[in-house]
Amino acid sequence: MSEKINAEKAPEPVGAYPHARKHGNLLFLSGVGPREKGSKTIPGVTLNEKGEIESYDIEKQCHSVFKNVRLVLEASGSSWAQLIDVTVFLTNMKDDFKTYNRVYAEYFKDNQPCRTTVEIISLPTPIAIELKCIATID
Repeated sequence: MSEKINAEKAPEPVGAYPHARKHGNLLFLSGVGPREKGSKTIPGVTLNEKGEIESYDIEKQCHSVFKNVRLVLEASGSSWAQLIDVTVFLTNMKDDFKTYNRVYAEYFKDNQPCRTTVEIISLPTPIAIELKCIATID
């Protein structure tokens, strides 16, 4: 049996899914983006009148998405140090990878989980980064 987990302090999911599922001693996080709880605000993103991205700051989005991942981990009984696998989705690898990689290294200097970084055309909301993570739970 697996247990659904929703983190009170994390931004609400944008679809019909939980923030995470616990199965045995593993925790599987749904995709986590940089949105802020209770708001459609995305740190570092400016939208035009049509709701399309006019400009964005990948560094601000990275800090926000890492904060949101931590919120889900802690609400689930896990921690940053227990991350074992991270899949990162970027919408602009050419322009954003260097900054993302630098910020990632700040957050993961002690714990270095396996990592895969993939460029995709778009994400469900106007964001430039999303993380999919697996962690352990004691």
